[in-house]
Amino acid sequence: MKSGNRARIILSRRRIGAVAVLCAPLSACAAEGTADRGAPVGSGGSTVPPPAGQGGSSGAARGLPTGGGGSGGQPSSSGGTGGSLGNAGNGAAGQAGGPLAGTGGVGAGGMAGAAGSSGSTAPPPTGDICARWKADRADLSEGTWNGNVEACEAGETSAAALATAHRLHTLYRFMAGLEPVEMTAEGNRLAQGCALLMTANGMLSHTPPASWTCHTPESADTAETSSLSPGGAVSSVDGYMIDPGNATTLGHRRWILSNMLASVGFGSTGRFSCQYQPAQRPPAGAKPWIAWPPPGQIPIQAFGSRRSTLDQTGWSVQSDTIDLANAQVTVMSDGAAQPVTVTALNRGYGSTHALRFNPMGWTTAAGKTYSVSISGTSMPIEYEVEVVDCP
Repeated sequence: MKSGNRARIILSRRRIGAVAVLCAPLSACAAEGTADRGAPVGSGGSTVPPPAGQGGSSGAARGLPTGGGGSGGQPSSSGGTGGSLGNAGNGAAGQAGGPLAGTGGVGAGGMAGAAGSSGSTAPPPTGDICARWKADRADLSEGTWNGNVEACEAGETSAAALATAHRLHTLYRFMAGLEPVEMTAEGNRLAQGCALLMTANGMLSHTPPASWTCHTPESADTAETSSLSPGGAVSSVDGYMIDPGNATTLGHRRWILSNMLASVGFGSTGRFSCQYQPAQRPPAGAKPWIAWPPPGQIPIQAFGSRRSTLDQTGWSVQSDTIDLANAQVTVMSDGAAQPVTVTALNRGYGSTHALRFNPMGWTTAAGKTYSVSISGTSMPIEYEVEVVDCP
């Protein structure tokens, strides 16, 4: 699979970077092979934040108390930026606010409270994830395509298949604590033209030359702004989340879980598919970091199959604001440290910063809880992954 993105928005006068290709078989890939293509995300340009919350101490990544400060603000369904500095006072330390709101209040011991951290747009799921996982995956049919390669007619993918691909896309974002993005008719139309182009030439490329059969400037431009796969649109969503062959970027996964994702479109011929993903600036109140596998429950079935697993491609953390280049990762389970290798990922593939960490000598198992701690960053990151079996 390949995934790419060249955005029209300006970020330090640099374009959003392309994401890579997952090639299975490798012969489906164009000459550039599995290399990620495109320029990275620019870091310039800040967005205007919404009104500040009530000042006080920062909330932890999972909404837990963190030291002194007054009582936190109430959770907000839309998240938001943290509060401004609290005033000096003599009150006792209070509790931090929920994960969706900036925390606030009077600082302890006459000291001013620290500013609240950014709120998230959606909390991680709680309770049994299996019911949602099974319901959203009850029908994984790739549907039908009514186009024609010989006539260079893009046609359409059946509405049911498009809805299924979008449902899976939304499921993964939900599990990561992210709001869904809209699937648009225009996005589907563009992705379908891209899928025709890949099918007509029997390979994938983010930069298809004008000599390609069924080439149009629009379909070529869409290819540069899409994830590409030698398979149907539905099955490719799962493949993008495992993301084999992209060890330096995990770009497909990062785009599905991106704060920068404006909308999504799907196009498929059954043989090849494109997942169109136009970019935007991360909105105010966007999640400060996103992990996969995520905090909370995750089915062991989401870790892949014998062919390729998350343990092989890597657990990941991405952020638009936290530099992860020098981060250290600790994983604990049953009171014992689980060794991992840590690799900083290339910038600009759905997020400004990212890392992956891979198990060394152990395999993720259902019924286990893994506590992840990341240090060496501007803010510590801690979360727990509870792996469950959803047969």
